[in-house]
Amino acid sequence: MFGCISLPFCLQLAQIYSQPFAIVDLIMHKIFIDGEAGTTGLQIKGQLQALSTVELLQIDPSERKNADAKRVLMEQADLVILCLHDDAARQSVSMIDSMMGKKPKIIDASTAHRTHEDWVYGFPELGPDQEGKIREAQKVANPGCYATGAIALLRPLMNAGLLPIDLPLSLPSVSGYSGGGKAMIEAYEAGQAPLMDYYALGLEHKHIPEIVKFAGLKKRPLFVPSVGNFKQGMVVQLPLHMEQLPIGVTPQKIRDAYLSHYSSISNSFVKVLPKPTEMHFDATVLNNSNRLEIAVFDNLEKGHLVLMARLDNLGKGASGAAVQNLHLMLDLEPLKP
Repeated sequence: MFGCISLPFCLQLAQIYSQPFAIVDLIMHKIFIDGEAGTTGLQIKGQLQALSTVELLQIDPSERKNADAKRVLMEQADLVILCLHDDAARQSVSMIDSMMGKKPKIIDASTAHRTHEDWVYGFPELGPDQEGKIREAQKVANPGCYATGAIALLRPLMNAGLLPIDLPLSLPSVSGYSGGGKAMIEAYEAGQAPLMDYYALGLEHKHIPEIVKFAGLKKRPLFVPSVGNFKQGMVVQLPLHMEQLPIGVTPQKIRDAYLSHYSSISNSFVKVLPKPTEMHFDATVLNNSNRLEIAVFDNLEKGHLVLMARLDNLGKGASGAAVQNLHLMLDLEPLKP
């Protein structure tokens, strides 16, 4: 039949041709980014364009404020990412809720739904069961950038009983100017902004409610954010007096609590650094990544501690977190730290 020149060769050919051909169906997930022209939207778009299993649905720039045009794309989407101001995000959610039949899943990068009971908080490292909650969720609220650093510092210590739940806390923090929106970015890049600027000095900030809720605090922290003259990067600090802590708490016990917490997460992007040997902490070293690092600095002679978290405010603090959550919600291959 094959004109075989040897029996072994004929047997090999027969075995090959007897095998059924494998048919692989490549599932394409349709994603619509509502607000893709902003800083976070552009970063998310850039990351998703590299995924072979994602099809981005894009709206004509002239139609971005046309609700009917957006609705048509949302009805086609498997998942919608909202990169909008709070009121606009609420309007888009209402539009999706009003759809008949199958509705797309939602990731909201605004502040609008972060403490809402019907939404899952999109910080997978919150606890060992949080990834599962995000996988099953229809609606996920992306955390705030400062809140990500603050909760990463606080939640493991609260869970371990190393911080009193009603302890008055301060969270001095600094971010690159890219988190401030178009006007701030233009001002800094034109050399028209301060080198260092403290803000929200009415002691109200939109990230405080989610910090209180998801860190497990009973007392509202004193949160003082600032903007430095660098584009990306962020540090959130938690200064402490040793005398404020339960007897027996040491810097190493704090590191061990962090290690125990984050090792319980199946795919954690949070790394706990060993005892520092250099007494400085660069806010920008994790730029363009989805990673977060925690360090514990101490002066036992003076009884002082400073716990610090650093991350990219546009990465783990925004677009990176959204893409991490998207992978979970669509059951894609997990991102690797």
